[in-house]
Amino acid sequence: MRKQKSLMTRIGDAVEAAKDKTQEVGVSLMRKVEVAASSASREAGKTRTVVKRKARAASASVKRKAKAVEADAKRTMGKAKRAVKSKVKAAAAGAKRTAGKVERAMSPKKPATKRKTTAKAAVRKGVAKVKTAARKTGAALTKAVAKKPARKPAKKVAAKRRSA
Repeated sequence: MRKQKSLMTRIGDAVEAAKDKTQEVGVSLMRKVEVAASSASREAGKTRTVVKRKARAASASVKRKAKAVEADAKRTMGKAKRAVKSKVKAAAAGAKRTAGKVERAMSPKKPATKRKTTAKAAVRKGVAKVKTAARKTGAALTKAVAKKPARKPAKKVAAKRRSA
């Protein structure tokens, strides 16, 4: 015949079985937590990589755009300078022509009354030319800064082709 276990032995066995079961469940939960943590870590790494890549691309795009704007500004400034220089040269040439007219008007070959009148007219005309050139220079500078790159007129190109 079989011996019956005492109540205390059965309780002890039940407690041992519960401990074993609890330990198994704890180990299982621990594994699941570790898998979830590593998965979350992996996803965070992927996200971090994507964010860094997008940030690099965005900063490169901004740098390219800044360089393009800077180049446009330099190009426009060069055009404006050239426009001003040509207008100043034109004004200087006009003033030089006017000065020549004044000198010729003041020459001793003509009578005094005619010299004075002609000289005054030449000076007035020269001053008017210089003022006009200066006004045009300011307008050209404003236009050159605001204007897109200019193209050569079609007539000049066609004329050059005919002559060649």
